[in-house]
Amino acid sequence: MTTQQPDANRVVVIGGGPAGLMAAETIANAGYQVELFDAMPSVGRKFLLAGVGGMNITHSEPKPAFVERYREAAAWASDWFTELDAEHLQQWIHELGISTFVGSSGRVFPTDMKAAPLLRAWLKRLRNKGVQLHTRHRWLGWTADGALRLQNADGEFHLTPTACVLALGGGSWRRLGSDGSWVGPLREQGAGVRDLLPSNSGFICDWSPFLSERFAGQPLKPIVASMNDTNGQLISRRGECILTHDGLEGSLIYALSAPLRDQLQAHGQATLALDLAPDRSEPQLITALSDSRKGQSLASLLRKKAGLDALKIALLHECFGKDQLATPADLAKAIKQVPIVLRDTRPLDQAISSAGGVQQPSLTEDLMLKSLPGVFCAGEMLDWEAPTGGYLLTACFASGKRAGNGVVSWLAKT
Repeated sequence: MTTQQPDANRVVVIGGGPAGLMAAETIANAGYQVELFDAMPSVGRKFLLAGVGGMNITHSEPKPAFVERYREAAAWASDWFTELDAEHLQQWIHELGISTFVGSSGRVFPTDMKAAPLLRAWLKRLRNKGVQLHTRHRWLGWTADGALRLQNADGEFHLTPTACVLALGGGSWRRLGSDGSWVGPLREQGAGVRDLLPSNSGFICDWSPFLSERFAGQPLKPIVASMNDTNGQLISRRGECILTHDGLEGSLIYALSAPLRDQLQAHGQATLALDLAPDRSEPQLITALSDSRKGQSLASLLRKKAGLDALKIALLHECFGKDQLATPADLAKAIKQVPIVLRDTRPLDQAISSAGGVQQPSLTEDLMLKSLPGVFCAGEMLDWEAPTGGYLLTACFASGKRAGNGVVSWLAKT
């Protein structure tokens, strides 16, 4: 086992996702030697998988609304965006030779919708700047005298760089390297770390065997989902989701996952109200459903007069008894507010991202750990969360930029 001595120009970055790569580029631009280590066989694996089906890099909405997406961490994230916001991120992508466009929803994509060309161009530029990439190297924490512990196929070895950036990801998608194993070592070093929780996740509820077996995997669309947050404020979102064999998932559910998770933690369950006919008012439904049935079944009436498909009709029967659907007024009321009781989140490893992480009070403005001078943190391992739609990646890039600049400033003072 060997320990390498400090090098005045040597900086180590642990983690090859967007935050780590951006930190490495920022530090290399300042003239320092950067070595990046990642546990996986190649870097950017989660970044590449996130691009399957369309690489949503950021969002074009106005900055005040953009920043609000980060909930309790909005002010913190807004500070990072002073160095790299959504507009600057697009400019940075264009400098890599990748063009972008804004979709109808305001999301920003590379023109070819793919992540791989962007990553290839970025890695080429990093190598040209002298950044050394080491894959299949797992970070294990610190030795008693403060050296970094790393392990590769040849065994464990130790490094003592002049500065280090940790960009180890959150706790979701373990198979891509984000396993949250860093939580223990950082707590042992005195850092405040909030438990990692699922974010942008699906939820579990108790469907009947019929609904689960007959409709699992089918979409619910269009619908409006509503709930009251822990402060009693009504939140409503329009979109679509997927009924799974034991719950709900999809973009609409992910958009509400943070307040739903808060409800679960506070009360042991969360209730989501679904409007199955968002383009019709309750009086309109009553009028349509009051027409003579003329021998039609209830399912036929709901399909023809209320525009419900088979899944929506089955969901009505799942959540209401026959006596609760007896009259047109009853039916209309039920259609506009189907109560879905959620009893748990999907496991953390199945979530798109995670909440929790290194807390702001444990870090300087430059994202250096107060308990470990010279050690900086970036990306999803910080205590923030955001919905999908480009917000996650933007904050990862921006925090990597902030940590990289923090390293440069710190080295200039030491």
